[in-house]
Amino acid sequence: MTDLRIEKVQGDALIEDWRHVHNLIIPADPLSLDDVLERVGRNHLEVAYLGDTLVGCTTVRPPTDDTATATVIARVLPEHRRQGFGEVLYRHGLEHACTLDAAVIETVILASNVAGVRFAEKHGFVEVERYVLPEDPALWFTMRLTEDGLT
Repeated sequence: MTDLRIEKVQGDALIEDWRHVHNLIIPADPLSLDDVLERVGRNHLEVAYLGDTLVGCTTVRPPTDDTATATVIARVLPEHRRQGFGEVLYRHGLEHACTLDAAVIETVILASNVAGVRFAEKHGFVEVERYVLPEDPALWFTMRLTEDGLT
C-alpha cells in the first residue's frame, strides 16, 4: 500500500485518467473532456496509481460562499477494490477537505453502489438526501459525516 501514488490532476494524461475512472464507475453520467476541465477549475481532483497502474481517483468539492460543506468522493476501479485503496483515497480527500476549513463533510453515492454505501456508513456517514438527476433515473444518496466519523 505504501506504493500508492496520488497526484493532483493537471495535464492531459492525468485529466484523461481521472475521466476514465469517473466514466467507468458512473456510466450513467459520462463526462466529456470539457466537463472535466470545468471541474478541474472548481474542485480538487486527484488520480491514484500503484506503480504505473491506474487505481482510482478523488474529488473534493470545496465549501462554497454560502456553506461550510465540502464533498469528498473516492472512486476505486473494480479490479482494485477490497485492497484498502478506498480507505487511503478517502482519508487523503478528507485531509484535504479539512484544510479548506470545512465544517461539514458530505459524499454522494449511487444507491445501487451497495459496497460504496456500506463503506460510507462504516466511516460515519448517514444519509441526508435522496435524489435523481433530470436526465437519468438512477437514485443517488447524499451522505453526511457525523462527528463520530471525524475521529
